[in-house]
Amino acid sequence: METQDPEPIFPQELRDAWPALSRDERVESFKLVPHATADDFFLSLSAQEQADLILALGPGERRTWLRLLAPDDAVDVIQATPADTRDALLRELDDTTRREVHALLAYAEDNAGGLMNPRFARVRPEMTIDEAISYLRRQTREKVETVYYAYVLDPQQHLLGVVSLRQLFQSAPDKRVEDVMSRDLVTVSEHTDQEAVSRLFASKSLMAIPVVDAERRMKGIVTVDDIVQVVQEEATEDIQKVGGMEALDAPYFEVGFLAMLKKRAGWLLVLFLGEMLTATAMGHFEDEIARAVVLALFVPLIISSGGNSGSQATTLIIRSLALNEVRLRDGWRVARREVLAGVALGAILGGVGIVRILVWQHFFGSYGEHAVLVALTVGLSLVGVVTWGTLSGSMLPFALRRLGFDPASASAPFVATLVDVSGLVIYFTVASLLLRGTLL
Repeated sequence: METQDPEPIFPQELRDAWPALSRDERVESFKLVPHATADDFFLSLSAQEQADLILALGPGERRTWLRLLAPDDAVDVIQATPADTRDALLRELDDTTRREVHALLAYAEDNAGGLMNPRFARVRPEMTIDEAISYLRRQTREKVETVYYAYVLDPQQHLLGVVSLRQLFQSAPDKRVEDVMSRDLVTVSEHTDQEAVSRLFASKSLMAIPVVDAERRMKGIVTVDDIVQVVQEEATEDIQKVGGMEALDAPYFEVGFLAMLKKRAGWLLVLFLGEMLTATAMGHFEDEIARAVVLALFVPLIISSGGNSGSQATTLIIRSLALNEVRLRDGWRVARREVLAGVALGAILGGVGIVRILVWQHFFGSYGEHAVLVALTVGLSLVGVVTWGTLSGSMLPFALRRLGFDPASASAPFVATLVDVSGLVIYFTVASLLLRGTLL
């Protein structure tokens, strides 16, 4: 009885099922993808997924898939593998690619040098347009995969100019490259941070940016598809930090349970210890609460309003700093703006709070004979707490940036915890001033 060959799996079907598959199931399923489409599917995977797949394959298959990657992508895959496997993976590469990968591994992962592809289209300034087009055609056949622009280099590899393919095809065939190239160059150094590179892409609307060393020798290019991945990773990291935890550095289901606990428990413990200060503050005002129990009814209202306003402010400023819309020197301008915003927002919430207390008192008599004073206490406290929450929430990212930390570490839960304690102090201070001689 003949055994039937397993049915092939189409890439889209496997892509949909991929997150739910175990490592062994991924390997077996990947082997069923038709050869004509397996390359595209493999290249669509993240570096971590490619690394896991390559390590699970046999030596011959491992070499095939590693050699499919461009040098910068091969670096990402090798960096995603355990340290004790990297030398073996490097030996699977051809000599030229191995030298390129070694050079890229010397750069920090989050710098332009670590992102760049050392294979790019290059031409000489004295070439005619026809010669340049023929030379570019030969380069794309041999090793250059990404051809957005052709970079004009001298014999020492100094960057002289850039010419687009459109310019080459529109120019007369007997013209020289130096006659049509643009000398107005946008470049980055090898050590430019990836966030600065992403902002440059956003502001200049380029498809690729050349990377040069201190002597203006061209080392490679960073392409827009590389930077899209960087922007996604940076945004994910910032969102996770703002949520009050360490960045995961991997997709949710690929983070081990213990690793997940470690990244979440630390911040939760810090926040829990911070909230203990709230209990301490409540204990300090225990006598006031005992004499005027009605004050305790509005504690959640007061501290949540301060925490919410602080969380709003810190989120706005963190994002503005990330987009370079706001700089360190703008701290005082932001402070003035946020104080005014805090007073206005506090007045709105305070007004609503006063109306609510008076309406309930009118219909239900909930707050006793001094309800008007209680309403004023809550209203003025909301103005103070919201103003303080807005100011502290907006200034904390500046303070962290000034100290050299990531502003995203000023998580919304952390700001809320900070404002909770100070909000109680503001609330009971206002209460002691307005209610002394009546409820207190």
